[in-house]
Amino acid sequence: MKNFIFTAFILVAFCNITKAQQLKSPEGKFVMEFSLQSDGTPTYNLKYKNKEVVKSSKLGLELKDDKKSLLNDFTIIDTKTATFDENWKPVWGEVATIRNHYNELAVTLSQKGTDRQLLIRFRLFDDGLGFRYEFPTQKNLTYFVIKEEKTQFAMTGDHTAFWIPGDYDTQEYDYTKSKLSEIRGLAEKAYTANVSQKSFSPTGVQTSLMLKTAEGLYINLHEAALIDYSCMHLNLDDKNMIFESWLTPDAKGDKGHMQAPNHSPWRTIIVSDNATEILDSKMTLNLNDPCKIEDTSWIKPVKYVGVWWEMITGKSSWSYTNDFPTVQLGVTDFSKAKPNGTHGATNANVKKYIDFAALNGFDAVLVEGWNEGWEDWFGHSKDYVFDFVTPYPDFDVKGLHAYAKSKGVKIMMHHETSGSVRNYERHMDKAYKFMNDNGYDAVKSGYVGDILPRGENHYSQWIVNHYQYALEKAAEYKIMVNAHEAVRPTGISRTYPNLIGNESARGTEYQAFGGSKANHVTILPFTRLIGGPMDYTPGIFEMDISKLNPDNKSHVNSTIANQLALYVTMYSPLQMAADLPEHYNKFADAFQFIKDVAIDWDESKYLEAEPGDYITVARKAKGTNNWFVGNVNGDVSRTSNINFNFLEKGKKYTATIYADAKDAHYKTNPQAYTIKKIAITNKSKLSQLSVPGGGYAISIIETK
Repeated sequence: MKNFIFTAFILVAFCNITKAQQLKSPEGKFVMEFSLQSDGTPTYNLKYKNKEVVKSSKLGLELKDDKKSLLNDFTIIDTKTATFDENWKPVWGEVATIRNHYNELAVTLSQKGTDRQLLIRFRLFDDGLGFRYEFPTQKNLTYFVIKEEKTQFAMTGDHTAFWIPGDYDTQEYDYTKSKLSEIRGLAEKAYTANVSQKSFSPTGVQTSLMLKTAEGLYINLHEAALIDYSCMHLNLDDKNMIFESWLTPDAKGDKGHMQAPNHSPWRTIIVSDNATEILDSKMTLNLNDPCKIEDTSWIKPVKYVGVWWEMITGKSSWSYTNDFPTVQLGVTDFSKAKPNGTHGATNANVKKYIDFAALNGFDAVLVEGWNEGWEDWFGHSKDYVFDFVTPYPDFDVKGLHAYAKSKGVKIMMHHETSGSVRNYERHMDKAYKFMNDNGYDAVKSGYVGDILPRGENHYSQWIVNHYQYALEKAAEYKIMVNAHEAVRPTGISRTYPNLIGNESARGTEYQAFGGSKANHVTILPFTRLIGGPMDYTPGIFEMDISKLNPDNKSHVNSTIANQLALYVTMYSPLQMAADLPEHYNKFADAFQFIKDVAIDWDESKYLEAEPGDYITVARKAKGTNNWFVGNVNGDVSRTSNINFNFLEKGKKYTATIYADAKDAHYKTNPQAYTIKKIAITNKSKLSQLSVPGGGYAISIIETK
């Protein structure tokens, strides 16, 4: 069902309107007002259930080398309102159908002295507000350079925030919970070392930013549909509690090169007095364009294992040999090199993972370190670092493809670029064709280290355009993409659903790099996952990393039950069982949940949630009457109380509950768990312990 009602108000003689333009959400919970200040500066404010959420906040853009920026001296020359209502079906997702329902206000402004026009479009949903700048075709604004976008989000108080420091190159930080006024004092401690990073302000933070007011309102600030534009951060004026947009610069310091007609991404504000509604919001997806891939039959959710965790922990290596201090592709002869004995991507080792995947019903095996160049791939600002098609001597591309195919398993490609973007684009067509020719239909790409061309940042406009180019080029070859170290997602997976995953946050690998906070996974769904699914790579059962590598003293700050729950709480159509096969064989009864859990869903119910503390989610597997429940817990032991009223009335189910043992603890006793089966109906309730860093997972199968 689609309904579009359109009304235009053409103002006589283009007179100046000083009266505020008001927009209400479909159910009337939200009210947004747009107005001009006395000097012609555009402003907006937002209320939710008669409570002020965003105070009067300025809008506009500062232009480079321009006598008059797009900041003030505006008059309103036109307003248009519209109502839109449709239901659309995602290729994959948390639900089978998504409703896209909003009221819209489009305000056209004319600037005195320049005769330039700027259109600001607002869309108000029942879960929040989206707005963007649009630059119509006009003679006085064609090519221009953005010095800074000056969008404000004026907060009503010193809210509690869950934040990571603003950075042009990485999101791989643990979250800090603090008052807004405390960000400045905590910034230095929150800014931990990374292989590529660049901060810009002691009060700069990244989106998606989660906030909670003293009155119990939950507010999320982010952006949607980041296309041909620079990624937005937020910089806080901590005296007045006003966030202002802060775009990522390019190598010259410019924030965006624009050509009209064009528009910015949407700036988004999701609000609720119930934390579960923040998690359930589909507004970010709804602000993106519909799917542009006509035939999506080749896009499939993937559950995989891989030759990866053994490298991350230091048990194995990506490199083939220790003979060469430097490598030149096409010159260095690896056939004459002595294998180092630690290389992970060997024929024998890959076959072991293929066998394990086939035995346990997994779709694919990721293999990293299969291609020449890993001996000196990082830290040398090296342009021609990989060619993405030439294997090491101990990796038989054709033979392994045939072996995997005989077992009903696919191999997942790995393209690490080492940040050398130009090199990747030069080789992209050849690399994707190589994948087609050898049975690979999904690629994990990586952008570790500083970007080449030198001086560019991971989140600047030029690199954002590269990520989009790689995604669209992959679609031409019917390849699914899982990009690591790329810009954080902003709902583009609606338009290009072959983007089945991103990293773009602190993932499981950091559990082998010193560990992450125990409550990290109770925050990510409120922040990073607002824009799209994360390849978080859960499923670690051996928490003591020194057992894999005696030189690595890291500890995984999670219980086994918590790791199981992540397959439900951290939504993704791409899910990895990241640990080693021998660890799953050791805990085969717990591993059964990973084998059983679905990765595509018809329904999702967020049962309880509090950012930083706990999340409990129930999801109905696609095309079945089976449900899976996941609960992840933060630092404090608690009892989770849920009911099963989401189950179909009159049906009987068997629930298998994988839970923390009473004496479990993420640090001291992480492998203590219990498994029990109970009969339930939609009238049943559950009271279940979740220990620090723990949780529980439940499979619910209809009794025939």
